[in-house]
Amino acid sequence: MSPDGTFGVVDAHHHVWDLSVRDQDWITGPELAPLRRDFTLAELEPQARAAGVGATVLVQTVTVAEETPEFLALAAGSELVAGVVGWTDLTAPDVADTLAELCEGPGGGYLVGIRHQVQGEPDPDWLIRPDVLRGLAAVAAAGLAYDLLVLPQQLPAAARAAELLPGLTLVLDHLGKPPVGSGETEPWASRLRELALRPNVHAKLSGLVTEADWQSWTTADLRPYAETALDAFGPGRLMAGSDWPVCTLAADYGRVLDTARDLISALGRDEREAVLGGTAVRAYRLRTA
Repeated sequence: MSPDGTFGVVDAHHHVWDLSVRDQDWITGPELAPLRRDFTLAELEPQARAAGVGATVLVQTVTVAEETPEFLALAAGSELVAGVVGWTDLTAPDVADTLAELCEGPGGGYLVGIRHQVQGEPDPDWLIRPDVLRGLAAVAAAGLAYDLLVLPQQLPAAARAAELLPGLTLVLDHLGKPPVGSGETEPWASRLRELALRPNVHAKLSGLVTEADWQSWTTADLRPYAETALDAFGPGRLMAGSDWPVCTLAADYGRVLDTARDLISALGRDEREAVLGGTAVRAYRLRTA
């Protein structure tokens, strides 16, 4: 944190994991083999500092309830992590009680949001099922944000959920995973713009490098998607995230942050500062003092 009580640059999206504590069962196949090792805050911190990052948001990786308290403990012992996006079963009858226990428990002040891997749900309307909406309402009542990890075909349901729950702050991860590798923008762009019409929705400029060709991508490949998001959300509702260590499949940490800066270089200073920190602080209510 800087002397004026602000974080400066905020990496709004990264992960850590220790395979001796818990398997990451999504890391399968030869392409993801480089991720099948431990990734720790101790490894991330010097890279983040070198990239000018003053604070981060640590995001859940698996649908296991025990992970969230572990992440809260990590945050409480870290000078880098300012917030945690955890996981809990939104469909559980006692979801409100579980959220209260997390918020009131050790490190609970660092809990800023909840996420579920909606991208893995076969039902494209999963987000607007009555039991899920009930859980999302509990997230809102707890004063937490909800991270949307969805695919382009799930964006319409996300827009409907945002409309039904105007008091819930939603944060779209990885811009909804546009088809960067193909160079196509539709129907992703139209669905993203529809989602952005809901003022309670924010989005993360993150995860694009791994949607591109991992070996040969350039900033120019990402620009149409970043510009669509900037036009739809504006810098006041857009935040940058590394998606480390998943990003390392396509680029190292420093290159990802440099690319984000390049993608917003045409903005004014205040707008760049919003994308690189201010939006994340507001959306997640990060404690700056």
